[in-house]
Amino acid sequence: MFSNGRFMNGASTNPDLTAFSWACAKTKKSLDAGLQLGAENHVFWGGREGFSSYLNTDVKKELDNMGSFLNMVVDYKAKIGADYQLLIEPKPREPCKHQYDYDAQTVMGFLHEYGLADHYKTNIEPNHTTLAGKELIALFSLFYAGHDFEHDIMISAAYGKLGSIDANSGDQTLGWDTDQFCTDIRKSTMIMWYVLKQGGLGSGGLNFDAKVRAACVVISGY
Repeated sequence: MFSNGRFMNGASTNPDLTAFSWACAKTKKSLDAGLQLGAENHVFWGGREGFSSYLNTDVKKELDNMGSFLNMVVDYKAKIGADYQLLIEPKPREPCKHQYDYDAQTVMGFLHEYGLADHYKTNIEPNHTTLAGKELIALFSLFYAGHDFEHDIMISAAYGKLGSIDANSGDQTLGWDTDQFCTDIRKSTMIMWYVLKQGGLGSGGLNFDAKVRAACVVISGY
C-alpha cells in the first residue's frame, strides 16, 4: 500500500472510501497469508499515512480512520485465530512531509488514544529515528539536528514495546533514508544494551534491511 498510485494520499487515512476499502482488502489477504505461512510478526509501515499540506488535511479525521483500521486488524486477527505479533514501524517523513507514525513516542501515544496499546509493539529502524526532528539550521554553516540513533529503541524498551529492529543506519548529514550497515560499534552496543534491558525481542529479531553504500565523489567545474 505504498507504490501503487491508488494510495498516493494514504491507505487507512485516505479520504477516498474506495482507496480505504482496497487497503482493508489487501491487509486482509496479508493477514491470511501470514497465518498460512506461520508468521511470527506482521509489520505496518505507514509510508503514505501522513500529509504534505495543512491546508487540505483533516488530521483528526484521518487519525480516527487509522485507529479504526488498526482496530479492525485486531478484530480480524482474533477471528482467524492468528497469534503473530502486530508491529508499527515509525518514520517521521519521506515521502510525506509529516507521517503520523512520526517516532516511537508518537506511536505509543496513538496506540493508547485508540485502545490499541495491548495489541501492537514497535518495529524500530534507527535510520528512521535519526530523521525525526531534523531541521536545516544555518549559522555560518549548515547542519542537521535530530533524534539520536538509539532514541526510539530506548523509548520503546522503556515501556516494554520494542518488538523488532530493522538493523541499519543513515547519514546524519542527509534528510532521507539511506539504509546503510551500521559501522559504529558504540551505537550498535547501545542498541543491544536496550534489547538486553528489555529481556530480548520476543518473537521479533534483527532484520538487516541494509545495503553497502559506496563513497560518493562529486566533481564540479565550469
